[in-house]
Amino acid sequence: MSTRKEFLKNASLLGAGAMFIPKTLFSEPTDKSVITREPTGWSDGTRLIISISMQFEAGGEPEFGFDSPFPANLKTGFPDLPAKTWFTYGYKEGISRMLDLWDKHNIKVTSHVIGGAAQKSPDLTREIAKRGHEISGHGLYWTPEYAMSYEEEKKFIKDSVDLIKNITGQTTTGYNCNWLRRSKNTIKILQELGFTYHIDDLSRDEPFLIPVEGKKFVVVPYTLRCNDILLLEGRNFSSTQFLETLKLEFDQLYKEGATKKRMMSFSAHDRISGTPAQVNVMDQFLKYALQHEGVKVMRKDDIAKLTMNDKTSLIDPDYH
Repeated sequence: MSTRKEFLKNASLLGAGAMFIPKTLFSEPTDKSVITREPTGWSDGTRLIISISMQFEAGGEPEFGFDSPFPANLKTGFPDLPAKTWFTYGYKEGISRMLDLWDKHNIKVTSHVIGGAAQKSPDLTREIAKRGHEISGHGLYWTPEYAMSYEEEKKFIKDSVDLIKNITGQTTTGYNCNWLRRSKNTIKILQELGFTYHIDDLSRDEPFLIPVEGKKFVVVPYTLRCNDILLLEGRNFSSTQFLETLKLEFDQLYKEGATKKRMMSFSAHDRISGTPAQVNVMDQFLKYALQHEGVKVMRKDDIAKLTMNDKTSLIDPDYH
């Protein structure tokens, strides 16, 4: 097989005018929705939508085997007591601090709430809803859904919906699996249970539609690059670097938003972004972003409604 270097050498010998590249050398794009649709912005004139996820997980973590800043060298069968206090910070400090930040900027966010966390802290869960934020499904516990049978997963999701509705009065319409790892049945189950969107997708910078059982269903993409879970305890990069990432992401998407639909997503976990440094960073970012014309922070259920009703929304007929 020729190397890239040899290919270029042979091409130069042929001369620019005689150069022939077989069609099969490059793979044809398979996503026809990207090819055929003309670029278009949001129908209401919005330049860029910012979608914020506030994960409320503290108190819903399993007894053993969870991510934490502590080394995984604990002997089997012993509870990781200091790691538990790291999670406890999420409901004792983190959520309240972030709620005050959202109030300061008069914005509403989507909170992905684990059923076990809501059960542990019902008053705090009600406070999230009371302040006008969306409560989104995030599973009953940290159980991987991809390994469940159809009926097991359906019950798992429905039980979390019922629990949250009993606590807050809100019916959840959006869903986020543990570590985004859904099963092949998840979206069909969500459609059956009355959900309108899911976020377990990293494929685009705009929400889009997919057909599920003959009906429209919305995908509101998530992100890892603007996700504080990669910070964990500061092992990978600092809060100041996270701020720079948010600004760089915003600047590019705002530029692109002049001609096409753009959405910026970032994620804030209770025990990570609820810390003083991270709230300071998000405060600085929101001041920076909201001074730009045409920028909106929207709950994901509202983004889903906008996408569902927009005639120019991208449709992906072959979504998996």
